[in-house]
Amino acid sequence: MGKSWKNAGITANAQKKGAKFTKLAREIQVAAKLGGPDPEANSRLSIAINVAREHSCPKDTIERAIKKGAGLLDDGHVIEEALYEGFSPHKVGILVECQSDNKHRTAADIRNIFNRNGGHMGEPGSVSWMFDRIALVEGSYTKGKLEDPEVEAIEAGANEVDALGEGVYSFTGAPEDLKSIQEALSGRGWKITTAELSYKAKNTTELTPEQKKEVLEFIHLLDENDDTHRIHASIEF
Repeated sequence: MGKSWKNAGITANAQKKGAKFTKLAREIQVAAKLGGPDPEANSRLSIAINVAREHSCPKDTIERAIKKGAGLLDDGHVIEEALYEGFSPHKVGILVECQSDNKHRTAADIRNIFNRNGGHMGEPGSVSWMFDRIALVEGSYTKGKLEDPEVEAIEAGANEVDALGEGVYSFTGAPEDLKSIQEALSGRGWKITTAELSYKAKNTTELTPEQKKEVLEFIHLLDENDDTHRIHASIEF
């Protein structure tokens, strides 16, 4: 299946710590805005905070992002989520999830990346039909040796499980099952690092090695944009 590009805010693509922390803080802010400022009652916020801590994001940055998202601190900048669709070189379907305080600026920036690098940005719905909306939960097993990830998926109510490397697995299922899959895995001894609605390509685009290299370079350009949060593509990474 076509898998999501890695979280742009926590990968080596972020050239500077400041840019990385900004992206981590935006996810915290959005999570707090959507689910409230209490991480005990807001699993998306809890995960976002844990990820930020693991990447040494300053405590005051985390606390400020929570307050801003919850409306307790107004600096005039409201972070909103937006989805942009298009095609990379060689007609690979691309979805770009962004978190931005200025959608007009972000849309223009993303369009420029598409148009100046052999791609084409489309209208809403022009690419998203190529993807299924899914629940995505990622994590690592903490109760000793993992015997059978397929059994874990079945017990948690997930449809598929994939190894991501270094003991990390991804579980996917129906969007409405996101919370139940996360809770079931947590109860079975998994440390959850991602629990969100995501996208899965219905079909993947076949490419030569050279074509795939060009597409990955294109995705890197999108990834480097300050407002990019997630990228999904109809190729195998």
